[in-house]
Amino acid sequence: MRKFYLLEKQKMNAAAFVDAAAEAANRMVARESRGPGDVKNAMRRLSSRHGIPYATLWALRYRRPKDILASSYAAILDAYDSECERQERAIAHERSLVTAKNAASAALLRAADYLVGAGD
Repeated sequence: MRKFYLLEKQKMNAAAFVDAAAEAANRMVARESRGPGDVKNAMRRLSSRHGIPYATLWALRYRRPKDILASSYAAILDAYDSECERQERAIAHERSLVTAKNAASAALLRAADYLVGAGD
């Protein structure tokens, strides 16, 4: 009886890891995609950029496995972190361009920062 309980608990944990990896992969693909017909190409670009096998991204999107390798899980989470950092750098660059244009834009950015900080 005890062994069966441990096996069930292990299956739930594996499913949670698969769900987390699939959610991260789908968010990256959605961000990388350039339109409705570009999903497979977006998966290929992510695969080549981060070294994640294309088949892993495809399986997580279309036919979720019951389990995921620890190396694949770690690679997907590392890729997700690096994609988030890349987006943050792009936003910081856009903010610097807006601030450099004129003082009114800088004042609006400071007001937006205040409102975002007040929401926490």
